[in-house]
Amino acid sequence: MVAATEPGKTTLADKIDKLFQIVLRPDREPYSHEEVAKACREATGESFSTTYLWQLRTGRRDNPTKRHLEALAQFFGVSPAYFFDDEQSAKIAEELALLGALRDAGVRDVALRAVTLSPDGLDTISDMIDAIARRESGRGGSKREA
Repeated sequence: MVAATEPGKTTLADKIDKLFQIVLRPDREPYSHEEVAKACREATGESFSTTYLWQLRTGRRDNPTKRHLEALAQFFGVSPAYFFDDEQSAKIAEELALLGALRDAGVRDVALRAVTLSPDGLDTISDMIDAIARRESGRGGSKREA
């Protein structure tokens, strides 16, 4: 992966790669380059090859057309601003990560059950989650499948 050129800045490749990691197919598998490129070709009517998408994702190419970025944004369900504004990009990536986590039935169940708790109850649950996360990170992760 190509590193960001300035601290706090992310590259176009980083942003595209993040979309592939967070926005998954209904079966929770990542989209292939071919699936995304095909959808972008259909959306724009322009050439958009699998190789070109791979080059954008890996930073080997970094100057796509506005229409290509709009097609990528449309496919992944984000605003085109995601590609142009680092602040918007970070905010959108956080929202996508949250939505991705809520797809997990266990996470969704805990979140829905926590809605009725008092602020003190939420603090207690938060402390418990932090303690479990620390314990599991110390032994190489959890037993749950992603």
